[in-house]
Amino acid sequence: MNVDVHATPGAKRTRLGGEHDGALRVSVNAPADKGRANAAIVKALAKALGLRTSQIELVRGATSRRKMFKIAGPTEQLQQQLSDLKNAEIR
Repeated sequence: MNVDVHATPGAKRTRLGGEHDGALRVSVNAPADKGRANAAIVKALAKALGLRTSQIELVRGATSRRKMFKIAGPTEQLQQQLSDLKNAEIR
């Protein structure tokens, strides 16, 4: 399953939730330097979805805010979890 993500590196804290142009909004406190923000996004997604980091792979957008991740796991359950995250209100 592929998931579009709108990344915000260098945030005060790591947060997932909400939507930006149809993509899941993910803010991480890691800087966008040498892939550290991408690694932090993978960790945050894995924790939120209850997966191992090895089940999440960056497919597109290594240097862009708009990224696509390939996630391995039960598709129906992942779709529900991602829908819940997109609909979550971030404060």
